[in-house]
Amino acid sequence: MTKIFRAASLRRDGGEHSAHRGGALTRAGLGLAALGVVFGDIGTSPLYVVRAVFTVHGGAVPLTDASIYGVISLVVWMLLLIVSFKYVILVLRADNDGEGGIIALATLLRTLSGGRPRAAALFTVAGMFGAALFFGDAVITPAISVLSAIEGIRVALPAFPATLIVPIALVILLTLGWMQRYGTGRVGAIFGPFMLLWFTGLALIALPHIAAHPEIIAALSPHEALTFVGRHPAIGFLAMGAVVLAVTGAEALYADIAHFGRRPISAVWFVVVLPALVCNYLGQGALLLAHPEAIADPFFHLVSSQWALVLMLLATGATVIASQSVIAGTYSIARQASRLGYLPHLRIRYTSASGAGQIYLPDITGLLVAAVAAVVVIFRDSERLSSAYGLAVSTDFLLTTAMLLALTVIGWHWRWWQSAALAVVLGAVEVPLFAANAAKLVTGGWLPLLIALVLMVVMLTWRRGEAVVAATRARTEGTLAEFAAQLQKNPLRRVPGTVIYPHSLATTVPAALLATTALHRSMRDHVIILSIKTAPQAHIERAERITLTQVSPRVEGVVHLTMRYGFMDSRNIPADLEWAQREYGWGSWKLSEAQWVLSHLGVRSRGKNDDAVSGAAPAADTGDFPQLPRWQAWLFARIARHSASPAWVKSLPADRTVEISREVIV
Repeated sequence: MTKIFRAASLRRDGGEHSAHRGGALTRAGLGLAALGVVFGDIGTSPLYVVRAVFTVHGGAVPLTDASIYGVISLVVWMLLLIVSFKYVILVLRADNDGEGGIIALATLLRTLSGGRPRAAALFTVAGMFGAALFFGDAVITPAISVLSAIEGIRVALPAFPATLIVPIALVILLTLGWMQRYGTGRVGAIFGPFMLLWFTGLALIALPHIAAHPEIIAALSPHEALTFVGRHPAIGFLAMGAVVLAVTGAEALYADIAHFGRRPISAVWFVVVLPALVCNYLGQGALLLAHPEAIADPFFHLVSSQWALVLMLLATGATVIASQSVIAGTYSIARQASRLGYLPHLRIRYTSASGAGQIYLPDITGLLVAAVAAVVVIFRDSERLSSAYGLAVSTDFLLTTAMLLALTVIGWHWRWWQSAALAVVLGAVEVPLFAANAAKLVTGGWLPLLIALVLMVVMLTWRRGEAVVAATRARTEGTLAEFAAQLQKNPLRRVPGTVIYPHSLATTVPAALLATTALHRSMRDHVIILSIKTAPQAHIERAERITLTQVSPRVEGVVHLTMRYGFMDSRNIPADLEWAQREYGWGSWKLSEAQWVLSHLGVRSRGKNDDAVSGAAPAADTGDFPQLPRWQAWLFARIARHSASPAWVKSLPADRTVEISREVIV
């Protein structure tokens, strides 16, 4: 037996090796690139945050000097505590083999749980729920960002028809969705410089107002926030429901760590983004101290009406970039979820020959664009939409904090009092944020939560359905040992050539192999049973992916290969197999002429013949295995119907690949 294996590693360097995979980019270049990808969402929050606070729940927060100081102080300290302390200082160190994001964190914790079933199941569900919450946010973020930017035209051109704002926003968003198929490689090069201009502008337009009312600098003190909440707890509670909008997008810092690395992201945050955001919020506060009537749109009133149109165009560009970042993040999360078995196989198109991360997912794009357009049409303006924003974000914050605390215990081995102290500090901020946003449930907060719950049902249905199918296959296909014994007892005629049977289970016989041997009563000289596994770490080096075993020493030419990939690795199965044969001198396989035969199990729900997905062979019943409820079986059958072909997913040669199908009843 030849075996090459690498155990999952626990790293705490924040993915620096991932950031430097290209080797050619300097840290400054990475920082500039990160500026255009990572910080778009949080960088466009000044467009609507301050206005949202003073209009939340019908204007429950009074526009007084004390409230202005308190609100701006709350915003500043949310940026410092949640983004700077929690995400930049702590969470960015919690990478999974260089990858970030809530799914990567959940997968790391599942690995560290040591095989304890309950803990592994808990972390799996947490990762699925976190991904679902991200998708819920991804629907609202482009809508509120683009609407907020377009609404600035009312300051520049007061006579502009308000009825045109929604159509303009829809055109921008639909065009953005249409452009995804062509990739962002060319225009992506200008994202960083454009966002540098944006953040510079955020600070510059605010400085004159701060200079005119320097007393606003007092809002930098946490005393102002604590005094505001302490003296007016009910009002402060309601204000926190909108203040959370200032830190939406914080999770992007963690999700994109693999592309840019912890140090460039941290440096850009502290040197460029945080100072610009703080300046702008202070400037809006200073403006409201002098001109409370500007609350209708305090961001665009930072400049004179002559410059408002220029600022609107700049803001529109920034929100388009922010929306593009959200779409790219959605692609990344969806691919991770698919690789880890939370979602079915997805159609993935690579839009760049040099960038494995530049992908286009047609199905995800269609669903996302349709959902965003529906949200724009339903809510129609950013003020109403802000009532729907925040609940999913604050829930995601709590979920990330809970998993971070678990990591400090089982991964970083902190003392109990250290983890407890961190829980108190973060809980004191995030629990009130969650409670305040829960109050918005009936005014729109239900929307992202509903999206998340629907996606949770889809993911749980897919995992459970796949488990039923796997159990059926294990029972009906027979073991490799039984197959080898049968070959010894009744040898088959061997014909020249090589055939490869991709197979998801390691110990059973591919259904396609059973079908072809039963039909032809013969077998190729070289038979490779190939299992492709997704490991819980993000990346596995090519030389460490493959395990080769002989099915039986008495059966010549039949081997079992296992290829293990990280959940973020690009996959080219034929190329990796040819590399392994050259590297290790395995067999006399003619891989360039080999035939690939897939075992495709179609799915239909019990008693619903029209639910059949495919299948030439008689259906296999799941028998004694747990049955899915009828509604879940119906849903699973339809998800399976729209799953991408395995030949597409595994990059197999189309002219030498066939599928042999059968049905399984769930």
